[in-house]
Amino acid sequence: MKRQNQSSVVEFILLGFSDFPELQDEIFGVFLVIYLVTLMGNATIIAAILLDQTLHIPMYLFLQNLSVVEVSFSATIMPEMLVVLSSERTTISFAGCFAQMYFILLFGGTECFLLGAMAYDRFAAICHPLTYPMIMNKRVFVKLVMFSWVSGIMVATLQTSWVFSFPFCGPSEINHLFCETPPVLELVCADTFLFEIYAFTGTILIILLPFLLILLSYLRILFAILKMPSTTGRQKAFSTCASHVTSVTLLYGTASVTYLQPKSSYSPATKKLISLAYALLTPLLNPLIYSLRNNEMKRALVKLCQRTCAMMHTFSGFSCGNIKYYFYS
Repeated sequence: MKRQNQSSVVEFILLGFSDFPELQDEIFGVFLVIYLVTLMGNATIIAAILLDQTLHIPMYLFLQNLSVVEVSFSATIMPEMLVVLSSERTTISFAGCFAQMYFILLFGGTECFLLGAMAYDRFAAICHPLTYPMIMNKRVFVKLVMFSWVSGIMVATLQTSWVFSFPFCGPSEINHLFCETPPVLELVCADTFLFEIYAFTGTILIILLPFLLILLSYLRILFAILKMPSTTGRQKAFSTCASHVTSVTLLYGTASVTYLQPKSSYSPATKKLISLAYALLTPLLNPLIYSLRNNEMKRALVKLCQRTCAMMHTFSGFSCGNIKYYFYS
């Protein structure tokens, strides 16, 4: 009863790209392809690492966790986004909006901490190769993974509960593609000053601080790589780290722009494009970045495809041809 007295809004309207109705069919098609490729790419990485015992080491187990986060993040955002794009006016219930924001923050926060843990793993492997097995043992790996997931849950619980404790008196139109904190906060009919202080501080602690620590780790890694006597060793180390830096820059850069200023002066169209950068591109590119630049992952993917093709050949007579050619050509 108290919630009903505080808020007259029982559902929200997601506007999406309703300002450009002539483009919605084309955008829908592009986003659908991106979603399917994202699911297939990350699911393939999860399966390849799961089935290949030689990849059951921290570097690849972190990557497997990252792919789980990416699949979950995409499943939280993309289906609703596709529904929004398929119609000019799409409603989402109060509880549905709460749930979507909660899981966006959960998986987004978990990914930030996971990327930090992966940077620490690469730092230990490259800068302290002799003591790496002791530094990154099974217990440390489990603690880092658990810390990442628990931190994501805590961030999501606190922030989502706080946002939806505010009264929503109308209007109920969210000029966005999904229930993200900044556009939902614009509909609050109360003073949000304390929340904005929290949001600013939280963004620094959850996004900017880990990002700076990751950059510091990679500066140390860079100096260590430059001291390597072997050119092949330097190239391999650079290749491994370059993929991580690319992913980190894309996620942290766009997320910082979005969450550092919950009520920013950016236009709604600009906010949507910034959000799409980490909602679509990061989950799509991570499998490509990490697998196509890594020979061990290529080998595992070849073995997975060979197993799949062998099963298809047994049941249907289908032949995949020379799989290795497609991965290494």
